[in-house]
Amino acid sequence: MEIKVTVKQLGRKHPLLQEQVLDIDLNTGAPTVKELLEAVVAQQVALYNAREPDTDTEDRTHAPSHKYLQVLTETGKAGFGSIYNAQKADLPKAQENALLAFEDGLFAVFYGDEELSSLTTPIDLSHSLTFTFIRLVFLAGSIW
Repeated sequence: MEIKVTVKQLGRKHPLLQEQVLDIDLNTGAPTVKELLEAVVAQQVALYNAREPDTDTEDRTHAPSHKYLQVLTETGKAGFGSIYNAQKADLPKAQENALLAFEDGLFAVFYGDEELSSLTTPIDLSHSLTFTFIRLVFLAGSIW
């Protein structure tokens, strides 16, 4: 099943990731938020594990173009497409972490304009709306 997803962070005008279409494995017509999160994590782990680590001793990394470098610095993440860690992601652990992060309020999930606040909330996928994942950032410091 294909779903539309975008990822945002509070305080930023532009999304971290533009709208993407993900092909996830959902067998039910009205999955719960928990089933959706597990399916999205499974798809992302499979995508990550399919990439090959760099084993070359020769550095073939190309510096990003000036235009792309600005985007990298604005998002705070610079990557050159190389994978140096050969360890594969553990799917059950990744799914457990995602569910715990959702329950702890580290990110919010919206389906269209509706916030999905409980793992047991059923989702009517017949509307074909975009899922928005918003990473919530806590303020540092103290009130004292």
